[in-house]
Amino acid sequence: MSKEKLKKAREFEQEQLKRISPEERPCYHVTGGSGWINDPNGFSFYKDEYHLFYQYHPYSNEWGPMHWGHVTSKDLITWERLPLAMVPEEAYDNFGCFSGSGIELPDGRHLLMYTGVGYVSDIPMANGELPTHQTQCLAVGDGTDYEKYEKNPVITGEDVPAGGSKVDFRDPKIWKDEDGFYYAVVANMTDDGNSRILLFKSADAFQWQYVCVLDHSDEKLGKMWECPDFYEVDGKHVLVVSPMAMMPEGLKFHVGHSVIYLTGTYDKKTHQFIREDVQPLDSGIDFYAPQSMQTPDGRRVMIAWMQAWPNSKFVPDGVKYFGQMTLPREINYRNGKLIQQPVREIENYRGEHVHYENVEISDETVLNGVDGRVLDMTVKLKVTDAFKKFTIKLAADETYDSTITYDPVREVLSLDRSRSGYMYDILHKRDIQVKPAGGEVTLRILMDRFSVEIFINDGSQTATMVLFTPQEADNISFAADGKAQISVDKYALVFK
Repeated sequence: MSKEKLKKAREFEQEQLKRISPEERPCYHVTGGSGWINDPNGFSFYKDEYHLFYQYHPYSNEWGPMHWGHVTSKDLITWERLPLAMVPEEAYDNFGCFSGSGIELPDGRHLLMYTGVGYVSDIPMANGELPTHQTQCLAVGDGTDYEKYEKNPVITGEDVPAGGSKVDFRDPKIWKDEDGFYYAVVANMTDDGNSRILLFKSADAFQWQYVCVLDHSDEKLGKMWECPDFYEVDGKHVLVVSPMAMMPEGLKFHVGHSVIYLTGTYDKKTHQFIREDVQPLDSGIDFYAPQSMQTPDGRRVMIAWMQAWPNSKFVPDGVKYFGQMTLPREINYRNGKLIQQPVREIENYRGEHVHYENVEISDETVLNGVDGRVLDMTVKLKVTDAFKKFTIKLAADETYDSTITYDPVREVLSLDRSRSGYMYDILHKRDIQVKPAGGEVTLRILMDRFSVEIFINDGSQTATMVLFTPQEADNISFAADGKAQISVDKYALVFK
């Protein structure tokens, strides 16, 4: 592999890093060194550290030929930036090194499996674009530097079973199973415009063979299932996909790009997955392309791109980078649902604690010590017929605010960031069906300068959105139409 293009990209990133102060970044969410980022890639544990790669275009705040950026962490909270891992340069990936995953090999090397997108010819199609193809490729490294496999690509369009596209064939997620074999799920568009998830198998992670179709979409569940992830948690098998062109269904599924999870049973001998249920993974505004891994202590942990494709076309004026990741989340399965919680390591960064018990709220109320933009706050709302609406204002001052509102009659939680300072005609509001649990609605709210992540009723639902509100707007208030009773635990999060 030629080193010149990689060297140039690494040097460019280092120069751009000098232009962005720590205050312009979130405290504990991953961002790119410069330019644009999207999907998390290669999320894995290697050499006593968590490694996270990401889709990266360092030269612009807009999507472009995909590179792989790279960060590491000891605790999933604070991250160290490493040099870029990969750049598009070979015939099979000169249009981009697209999304993929990572795993440690028995010989101690770190394997990255990714989609290479290359030009098929230099003759434009009817739409003026050059034709491309998508293949699955490998790179092997030591945690810092990676070499692309000399026999790339390892899975090509020739391996796609009948009825599938060789152009839309991407996002491999690799794992090693108990039988000693490596497996990978790959997304594939079908000739009828829907999608399916293909399962591949390998004895050594380098030579692959097609196994079967694990599951497929229909008109209701989107046109292309991107970024598949397949794993077992608490005895239940879960297939996570990010559908394009999703059809809405009440307040359960929202139109456009979404993330859903399919739960069911999986026979490891026949490789048959029998779907039992489909649920949204996050019901907020900005969440896409999640990827998970298993930590050394056995936890299933997931991270996602904290953005949405329709919103990503509008980059706020003056920003020096665009895109960030969610806080990693611990995943469990209980009562028919995936339960998401912030990774427990975030609690090590808790500072000053403020507690209020059973406070009655009617007119807009400010609680002493409850403010800020970098915090971990839990609000417990008793749901009674004494109020018609309850509202929390975040990141607020005389000009700006973002709100979380609960309507106990409709049992609907609403997000609204119309006044957050994101001055584009994009999606700013979302309604979510939320039923009380034990007579309460519990909201754990994590803020980090430019984002809000809400964990509803102990993580049985989540809602995520980014903000571009000036940091001076840091007030928090509570109000009710009627009389509402709340308890609040607020921790400042402290980072050196």
